[in-house]
Amino acid sequence: MSLWEIFLLAVALGTDSFSLCVGLGMGKIKRKEIIALSFTVLVYHIVMPVLGWFAGDLTGRFLGKVATYIGGAILIYLGYKMIRHGISRDEELPRVTYNLVGLLLIGLSVSMDALSVGFTLGTVKVNLWFVALITGVVAGVMTLSGLWLGRRVSKVFGDRAQIVGGLILLLIAGKLLFRG
Repeated sequence: MSLWEIFLLAVALGTDSFSLCVGLGMGKIKRKEIIALSFTVLVYHIVMPVLGWFAGDLTGRFLGKVATYIGGAILIYLGYKMIRHGISRDEELPRVTYNLVGLLLIGLSVSMDALSVGFTLGTVKVNLWFVALITGVVAGVMTLSGLWLGRRVSKVFGDRAQIVGGLILLLIAGKLLFRG
C-alpha cells in the first residue's frame, strides 16, 4: 500500500468518529473531555487494527455486534435527550460521562471498523504498525476536529444546534444498528 492509500484508509475509518463527534460537540462538552475523547479514539484506532490482525474475523464479528448495539443505544438516548432539550429547554441536558468506562465505550463504538480492517490488512503485505499509527493519528485529529466544530456550532446557534446534534446522533445510531 502506498502512503496515499494508507492515508485514505485512515480518513475513511475516521469519518464515523468525526460525524459522531460533531453531534457530541453540540452538547455541553469541556476542553479536557474533548482532549480525553480524541486521545481515546486515537489509541483505539491504533490498537484495533493490530487486534484485528491477530484476533481474526470471528472475534471481530462478535465484538462488533455487541459494541454496535451498545453504542447505538447510547446514541439514541443522547440524541433523543438533545432534541428534547433543544425544543423544550425545561429539562437538564444529559451529560456523556467521560470517565474511563464512558470513554472506552464511545471509543469502542466508533473503532470497530478498524478491527476488521486489521484483519484484512493481514492478507496484504503492509507494515501493520505504520498503518495503525497513521490510522490512529488521523482518527484522533478527525475526532478533535468534529468535537471542536460541534462545540463552535453550538456556541453560535445555541439550543437549535442541540436539536441538529441530536438528529445527527440518531442518524448515526440508525446507521450503526441497521447496516447490513
